[in-house]
Amino acid sequence: APDTLPYSIRVLFESSVRNCDGFLVKETDAMNILDWKTKQNHVEVPFCPARVVLQDFTGIPAMVDFAAMREAVRNAGGDPVKVNPACPTDLTVDHSLQIDFSKCAIQNAPNPGGGEQKPLARLSPLKPPLRKPPPCRGHSGCRGSCGAGEAGRSPGPFSAQIENTPILCPFHLQPVPEPETVLKNQEMEFGRNRERLQFFKWSSKVFENVSIIPPETGTAHQVNLEYLSRVVFDVKDFLHPDSVVGTDSHTTMVNGLGILGWGVGGIETEAVMLGMPLTLPLPEVVGCELTGTVSPFATSIDIVLSITKHLRQADVAGKFVEFFGSGVSQLSVADRTTIANMCPEYGAILSFFPVDNVTLKHLKHAGFDKAKLEVTEAYLKAVKLFRNDESSSTEPEYSQVVQVSLSSIIPYVSGPKRSQDRVAVNNMKSDFQACLNEKSGVKGFQIAAEKQNDIVPVQYEGNEYKLSHGCVVIAAVISCTNNCNPSVMLAAGLLAKKAVEAGLVVKPYIRTSLSPGSGMVTHYLSSSGVLPYLSKLGFEVVGYGCSTCVGNTAPLPEAIRNAIKQGDLIACGVLSGTKNFEGRLCDCVRANYLASPPLVVAYAIAGTVHIDFDTEPLGTGFNGKSIYLRDIWPTRQELHTVEEERVISSMFKELKEKMEKGNKRWNLLEAPESTLFPWDLKSTYIRCPSFFDKLAKEAAPPRAVENAHVLLFLGDSVTTDHISPAGSIARSSAAAKYLTSKGLTPREFNSYGARRGNDAVMTRGTFANIKLLNKFIGKPAPKTIHFPSGQTLDVFEAAELYQKEGIPVIILAGKKYGLGSSRDWAAKGPFLLGVKAVLAESYEKVHRSQLIGIGIAPLQFRPGENPSTLGLTGREQFSILFPPDLLPRMTLDIKTSTGKVFSVIALFENNMEITLYKNGGSLNFVARRFL
Repeated sequence: APDTLPYSIRVLFESSVRNCDGFLVKETDAMNILDWKTKQNHVEVPFCPARVVLQDFTGIPAMVDFAAMREAVRNAGGDPVKVNPACPTDLTVDHSLQIDFSKCAIQNAPNPGGGEQKPLARLSPLKPPLRKPPPCRGHSGCRGSCGAGEAGRSPGPFSAQIENTPILCPFHLQPVPEPETVLKNQEMEFGRNRERLQFFKWSSKVFENVSIIPPETGTAHQVNLEYLSRVVFDVKDFLHPDSVVGTDSHTTMVNGLGILGWGVGGIETEAVMLGMPLTLPLPEVVGCELTGTVSPFATSIDIVLSITKHLRQADVAGKFVEFFGSGVSQLSVADRTTIANMCPEYGAILSFFPVDNVTLKHLKHAGFDKAKLEVTEAYLKAVKLFRNDESSSTEPEYSQVVQVSLSSIIPYVSGPKRSQDRVAVNNMKSDFQACLNEKSGVKGFQIAAEKQNDIVPVQYEGNEYKLSHGCVVIAAVISCTNNCNPSVMLAAGLLAKKAVEAGLVVKPYIRTSLSPGSGMVTHYLSSSGVLPYLSKLGFEVVGYGCSTCVGNTAPLPEAIRNAIKQGDLIACGVLSGTKNFEGRLCDCVRANYLASPPLVVAYAIAGTVHIDFDTEPLGTGFNGKSIYLRDIWPTRQELHTVEEERVISSMFKELKEKMEKGNKRWNLLEAPESTLFPWDLKSTYIRCPSFFDKLAKEAAPPRAVENAHVLLFLGDSVTTDHISPAGSIARSSAAAKYLTSKGLTPREFNSYGARRGNDAVMTRGTFANIKLLNKFIGKPAPKTIHFPSGQTLDVFEAAELYQKEGIPVIILAGKKYGLGSSRDWAAKGPFLLGVKAVLAESYEKVHRSQLIGIGIAPLQFRPGENPSTLGLTGREQFSILFPPDLLPRMTLDIKTSTGKVFSVIALFENNMEITLYKNGGSLNFVARRFL
């Protein structure tokens, strides 16, 4: 590839050359990508990702479609064994188990949402646990009173326990800390999901190119992606770059490893699995140049948030972002994946970090062997996909360049009353002084000048201490949402280690606590060996989750409370959470600051926020020596070394063992090994869908739509949320009636997400949103009119009647039909309701292509025309003729039963889309290849 192309565009170019077949990917596509500088934003290009990552909610419908395709190919005389995904597909089975579990926990917890308490007795009792869980001792707020494990309490969340999922303390709906409290009775959970798990296991046995990551592997998202990442694919000694699409917004994380990837909807991933390319507008690429040197006191979170803020201001929505410049090598892979993961925050499609020496070093610790690393490096250098920091070679040309000076990133804290009030750490002393002077309000405390230097002596545990304004009395290290990068917790641990080794201590009256928040963070802290040092400074693990953030701090010692009140002191809490409202932690703690975990430890050692870290020591160490923050602050190099060599390597070693050993339950789970899946007709989770009912060797020419009724008459901005089934299943809905007829109680309905493998449930949930505004009804309701009988019915019931009568249906809509996130059932659902065409003023682009992909014709009113200007009421019947030689954007005539004739545009953009439509959508198009 020419040296001026951005690295991310080189990946698109390589893919187009390798996959060029003259039909799905043409030579002109490759040339357009090569001419990126002039063609960006002006052409659409195909992209064939190397692999697909699914989580089980989206994986179930995709694999069910493949199972149904095998059946259809066999029925049409083909060989079903040939039906396999066209590219490697990794499916992680943890999502629905955990979602089902947390939902169950929330439903059964004592009054989790506040408000009027509903009696627990109304919930049918679950089987009691096999053994009584120990009490929750971990949350300072409930101190065991939450009753986790109390005898006699409804077993609630504990009876549906999965291995490796922490028990939830119902007081906080957060995990209970002690590892020994993880129950071993997963029978119920495994039983409830047995059907789905058996189907997945069958899929992993019979399909080529499918690997299932079983439940309870305990892998965090980042590890999953890194464990599955190839960086360079080696297929029978043929090398090509790794690239991926996934059904999860976190997929963008892999760009931090130099792997091009982003999140797409279920239908797009399924199309890729079927061997079809994704099409995307050739994107602009914003170069983000990192220069300068990071301040030693700036943490990973400071860097990530600062870069995110710059990108948000730069307007990168819908573009690729690519990083270059001398500062890139200062970012660890954890920093890079976190920045790449933040794409939804600043609107970019992806943020790409080309592979460099930092990446290779990380891959070595992540388990790549020497030979694989050498091949990876040699190949990427040969095809110019390796970014070399040392070489003075020219940087690629970008659509625009955003410069971020790493030197300008300095650490901040937020407070003392509102999280939006940021204070640079080097200004903390003067800012706190200003707060004492200011009038009472959003920042000020209005302390009289003569009282600002007051000191209150206090006796505590046999020693005298002196309290003053700014004294720290609460210090809580919480791995909360804004501190999800575990390296900042590791920084706090390394700081504690150096502090203890220097002889520094934390005063015993300060309420210190450590709440890791996730297994990943605990792994970072334990494998690096820093927990004993944190403990020595008083930062003991108090449990997972929300203890301090929501105000569940143990009361301050009586003597300290009295001294604060007596001296009317502005005492401080410092925590690494997300909330710091005045008086939230404790009514006598009026100033609260949010800080990074290492700064929480630093302020705890100093005992005050009224300090200038540059000029004043934290305290006195051994031999009476003054110790400054700079003496014990871990360098980024130290941090990266411990993270890569100790933490990452042990994490991957453990994960590899788990993956190889498998999961006992999964290993023992029986699943069929037949070529075709033995569908259970009684199943309410998995059913053979009817997408292939009319599959024949040759595609029939497009059939005219004659005398169609309008199923729904919709307005502007109808979203995929209005169309697609989502959330819980309402008791009065068509899906509920179906499940009840199968003998299920409302308690057993589960969610639409969990039943995505059952088209009967999903079809009944299509257009079942209570906010759907159908003009025939005049108010929001999931209802419509069945015109032959004049009845007002559920949308599904009306569609079912039309199908029984052999009457086709269409949808009338306004502007921007299909807005919102891509959802596969927003197209599949209408298709199974019998919708032949949608006639709208305009479409959301992705949804338009999804309609074609399932076999529904997207038709568009001509500019300036709509149902109102054409005098349409929606009660007419419509006839549409599709000529055999259908062309992109062809004008078609529609006749109505009132004699009116008007023209519309057939919104097919290219011949490929017309081929798909003529074949009845991409599923049938691919199925015919096996006949």
